[in-house]
Formats: sequence, C-alpha cells, structure tokens
Amino acid sequence: MDLWIIWLILAGILIVVEMLTLTFYLLWLGIGALAAAFIDMIWPDAIVLEVVVGCAVALILTLFTRNLTRRIHSSNVYKDALDELIGKQGVVLEDIASEVAGIVKVGNETWSAIAEDQIVKGESIRVVSRGSAVLKVEKWGGSN
Repeated sequence: MDLWIIWLILAGILIVVEMLTLTFYLLWLGIGALAAAFIDMIWPDAIVLEVVVGCAVALILTLFTRNLTRRIHSSNVYKDALDELIGKQGVVLEDIASEVAGIVKVGNETWSAIAEDQIVKGESIRVVSRGSAVLKVEKWGGSN
C-alpha cells in the first residue's frame, strides 16, 4: 500500500474524531497528515520530509489559531455536553457512601457519582459538578 493512502486514512480518522471532540487540535493534525500525503504524492520516498511538513503544518495552524480557538471555547456558542448535566436531577442506582462512588442515572445515562453524604438506592439526586468521568451529586427533595 502506498504511504500517501495511509496518510489519507490517518487524516480522515483525525478529522472524524475531531468532529466528536471539538478541540480543534486534532483538526490541525489531520490537515498536517493531508499535507504529508500531498508531499508523498510528489516525492514518494521522502518520509522524513513528509513527517517534517506534516508536523510543521500542524504546529503553524495551532500557533496561528490559538486566539481563535480560545475565543470559540470561551463563547456561549461552545458548550461541553457534560456541562449541561450540572443541575439536572436523577436517581441513585447503587448506594453512594461518603466519598465512595456509587452509580446514578441522569436522563438516559448512568454515571459514577460521589457525594459528601450517604445516599441510598432509589433516592433522588441533583448533579452539583462533574469530573472527567464522575459526577458530584447531592440529595434532592424534588421529584424526578
């Protein structure tokens, strides 16, 4: 298989994953891989040149778009889906002991969750904050 095809596959994977994450960094790496594929089409045996050009394109795009990406991420338009969980109500599926994770259901999703106080199975909760994979919850007196 020609190396330019591998560069194109890598670029496609990076761009698709970028669509799922919205960080912009993988987009720049994907464009760098496209540049490397272009170099491979012109000079097929210049692997070092391909890597250097791909890295240079990704680095230049990252440096020159840093302010733009910062503005997009800090604007009201960009919102992480996990941030929308804060304030939502759910129910405990597995008991949460003091600072020992349990399982909660918020909407249609189940999450690991911690709480300052013990919360038993079946009680209503409200999401207070979130980590990367664990929600911090509190007892909620309202109904779901």
